[in-house]
Amino acid sequence: MATRTRLARMRPGMDRAGVDAMVVTSPTNIRYLTGFTGSAGILFVLPGEAVLLTDGRYGTQAPEQMAAAGVEARCEVLAAPAQRAFAAGLAGKFAGRLGLEAAHVSWARQRTFAEDWWPGVELVATANVVEDLRRVKDPGELARLAGAAAIADEALAAIRPMLEDEPRELDLAHSLDSEMRRRGASGPSFETIVASGPNAAMPHHRPGGRRIVAGEAVVIDFGARLDGYCSDMTRTVWSGDLRHPDIRRAVEVVAASQAAGVRAVAAGVAAADVDRACREVVAAAGWADLFVHGTGHGVGLDIHEAPSVAATSLDTLATGHVVTVEPGVYLPGTGGVRIEDTVVLTDSGCTPLTSTAKDLP
Repeated sequence: MATRTRLARMRPGMDRAGVDAMVVTSPTNIRYLTGFTGSAGILFVLPGEAVLLTDGRYGTQAPEQMAAAGVEARCEVLAAPAQRAFAAGLAGKFAGRLGLEAAHVSWARQRTFAEDWWPGVELVATANVVEDLRRVKDPGELARLAGAAAIADEALAAIRPMLEDEPRELDLAHSLDSEMRRRGASGPSFETIVASGPNAAMPHHRPGGRRIVAGEAVVIDFGARLDGYCSDMTRTVWSGDLRHPDIRRAVEVVAASQAAGVRAVAAGVAAADVDRACREVVAAAGWADLFVHGTGHGVGLDIHEAPSVAATSLDTLATGHVVTVEPGVYLPGTGGVRIEDTVVLTDSGCTPLTSTAKDLP
């Protein structure tokens, strides 16, 4: 991955934010910029250097990971009581405004920074300085995202025969997670959703002890995490023949909606237009009010990241973006249907990373 160039690429964003230096506290953003995967660290991006401050648990790991990533940054390993004094000493390395990641710094931590670490320094709330870089994936990131998607595809194929034995939702979810780990994932990229029968009317149902019976739809929404990168896929599946006529129709409508959304994905297209393409199909079926969430989101080191694919989105899609397209219809008391692919934007349209076939009645 092109990790070694990211700190330099970040600096124009700092200029636009009007800051002379910046404190990066989001673990995900620190990983993106330096390759360091630990849970405790603060990255200082100063005018002439970058410094990663961490504690003794990562005294070996942090410099090794940064060196492996080719990142030119200094690593300081200090116990918590000494970290404040070290950070305060950095104030002399910049003159002016110090940026904080507004989305990742709590009010309490901001007060600690302002009163104890840098009294007298002007602290500035910044937004999306690193996240904007993360929107466009480099070839190394795309390879990891594709690998995570392939693991998920294989894991779903492995557990599909379980449907014939009428498993509990929770058992199916646990088996799916185990199969992803068996194939090299560090774990699921989010809590796996298995929603059967009337439970499928809840988009984020948590799997429980309900048994899955033949003839009812099962929404399975899941993903694998590989080397930090996530996959995301939803399939609506069943064993035997779908019994409920409204669910059979919903499968057809959602499949058509999802296909329309994928066709609309292209560089230069407003993300809101992709959402609109999906909703028009669902609305024509008379179910506009039953499509109750956005159409999609970006995927990368986080399972939900920019750009947003929703009616309210102001984002424009670009080559290198990776987004989901996941319309759904939810019939309270009866069930629901959702179908989702993750796609990567190319110069000529988009390419799906998830490849499991969609079931049709």
